[in-house]
Amino acid sequence: MNDRAMPTASVLSAPGESQIDRLSQWLRKALETEERDGQLLAIKCRSVAVVAIAALLGFVIPFPQVLYYFGLLAVFMALGLLDAWLTVNGRRRFWHGYAFAALDFALMTFTILYPNPFVTPDHTPQLNLQSGKFVYFFIPLGILAFSYRPNMMLFGGIAGALAWTIGIIWIVMLPETKIWLADGLSPEQIIQAVSEPTYVDMGMRLRELVIFLIVAASLAVTVARSRRLVMNQVASERQRVNLSRYFPPNMVDQLAQADSPFAHVREQNVAVLFADLVGFTRWSEKRTPTEVIEFLRQVHVRLERAIFEHGGTLDKFMGDGIMATFGTPEAGKHDAANALRSLRSIVRSFEEWNAERLEQGLGPVRISVGLHYGTVVTGDIGPERRLEFAVLGDAVNLASRLERLTRRIDCLAVVSDTTLRAVRRSEKKSVAGDLTSDFTKGSLEDIRGRQGSVRIWTL
Repeated sequence: MNDRAMPTASVLSAPGESQIDRLSQWLRKALETEERDGQLLAIKCRSVAVVAIAALLGFVIPFPQVLYYFGLLAVFMALGLLDAWLTVNGRRRFWHGYAFAALDFALMTFTILYPNPFVTPDHTPQLNLQSGKFVYFFIPLGILAFSYRPNMMLFGGIAGALAWTIGIIWIVMLPETKIWLADGLSPEQIIQAVSEPTYVDMGMRLRELVIFLIVAASLAVTVARSRRLVMNQVASERQRVNLSRYFPPNMVDQLAQADSPFAHVREQNVAVLFADLVGFTRWSEKRTPTEVIEFLRQVHVRLERAIFEHGGTLDKFMGDGIMATFGTPEAGKHDAANALRSLRSIVRSFEEWNAERLEQGLGPVRISVGLHYGTVVTGDIGPERRLEFAVLGDAVNLASRLERLTRRIDCLAVVSDTTLRAVRRSEKKSVAGDLTSDFTKGSLEDIRGRQGSVRIWTL
């Protein structure tokens, strides 16, 4: 890299919005898909419920009285099929759900309270009100929970309570209706009241409405909480996306799961790779800032891919170059080999890019790489409000010096003998041979700022 200071810690670049925008769009689509799937599931459950109720009524209600209820259940089924058709064909609008919910409770009220024409006239509407059939109202209410929309649950509760209230008012207004509050009657009076076919216990009706509204509100809260959990998971994923813009994938999990994942300073063996463009400073002097940034993006994309594909950590971008490590945050047996694979991948990627540029009439791009395997110190550095994960030590300095050495000896990459020996120790002989076959053994080199000479290999 040209005229740069020795790096010591990660430098964070400003995050772009494109990936976050994509996640937001994905969230909206995911919620829409989930609501649509919930609607279809609700329709299926509704159909099963209709069939189950039809079977129950066919068992407990004699013929031909049951035909009346079969006809009304057929209307319920038809409404469900219409809802399914609108959903599958993309014609369902937001207000359709409210309309179907209101129709369900209105039809349920009619089914329960309106006298069955196949039943004798002495079976009064008041008897229908006292029959305990209000429990059927909880079936469409529960099915609404599949919509994953708390406002729909609340609307269903209000619509059901309103429909039942209208039915009660209709019955109360009938001239023969006798209104009682059974809670204030003696046992003898309760028995006498229940024996009346036109008796209506308003206390029981009030309890039904209150309990129904409480259940609807509870389900709405449950649905809202479930939806909030999904949103929290998506928010967590969004945070991970933000972290992934600053940190490599193998660091994101630790950063997301722990408050201070790198607070503990430790020594470990790591492969350190530096890659830099040759002649970039002179090239950029004749280009606009927009051209420079666009060019660097293309460079960084290729470098990032080569690092991440082989399990590396992209420690930092430094202008026209990068620093990457293999073995952070956790060291592994194959770190040196993975670093060497990444180096070869970088060289191959830029060869392919240069071939494309040649076809476009553009000049070649030269990349230089330095690689060393050795002991480093890792951990957080900086003040509490601005902590950064750092990889420090002689191995970092030496890898940087090896990258600069490529210019003096005119080669693409310089690798320390220590690195190749680590590859040969960790890999099978055939694998190590394939990885190192293209490298030429160089001389002992004196590295500025470091005592002793280093045996190098060049590509």
